[in-house]
Amino acid sequence: MNTPEYLNSLFSLAGKVAVVIGGTGELCGAMAEGLASAGAEVVIVGRSKEKADARIAKIAVTGGKAYFVPTEASSKAELEQLLKTVLEKSGRVDIVINGAGVNSATPFLEIGEEEFERIIKINLKGVFLGCQVFGKYLVDHGEGGSIINLGSMSGVIPLSRVFTYSASKAAVHNLSLNLAREWATKNVRVNVLVPGFFPAEQNRKILSPDRVASIMGHTPMKRFGEAKELIGATLLLASDAGSFITGDEIIVDGGYHAMTI
Repeated sequence: MNTPEYLNSLFSLAGKVAVVIGGTGELCGAMAEGLASAGAEVVIVGRSKEKADARIAKIAVTGGKAYFVPTEASSKAELEQLLKTVLEKSGRVDIVINGAGVNSATPFLEIGEEEFERIIKINLKGVFLGCQVFGKYLVDHGEGGSIINLGSMSGVIPLSRVFTYSASKAAVHNLSLNLAREWATKNVRVNVLVPGFFPAEQNRKILSPDRVASIMGHTPMKRFGEAKELIGATLLLASDAGSFITGDEIIVDGGYHAMTI
């Protein structure tokens, strides 16, 4: 077997259907492109048709297949309708990415209940419900599958200035590992993909010059990540190459978590 054939046998997603919740965002959008390039039919899930159409056009250029289903990630009824729509259009679901998220840099003593509830609703409740709706399908369907929840370095170690976000992501990490244990015998794998510092829409507003300097001082590679650099880890977790990986936290951070002094 030559190298391309071997790699294809490991990482091919041909015949698979991937639902990317948060796929209208920068990071999950790049992950969606990677899944499509590996052969999956990709369902872009979010609220912005304009952003979804732009991502679908990029996928089409490379010969991939994708379509958009507008959905509020924190609504169980809408997620159940999303599952129904995907099954009607594509016939199955094999891969689910829960990646919708919001952030805020409000000082702790100034965080209001409305802001707290908004962030928890999207970042934690959305993942909880996504796992509940699609996890039930994958368990009942009996063919296994891969759920990839988007975590954060703030879910591993506490980061300053993002108190509610950090709390929500720590809960996502805990939930993911718990579900991995629960569904392991059903061959439904649940993992956390943990980006380090990747400039994206939700965090650019908190990347002040002093914040950037602090991040660079703590990142051995001395740069931010690029969205496309999440694709390799995504394909590992989504494909048969990762068939024995569950309950894990795959960190893609340029060495940030390894830095102490």
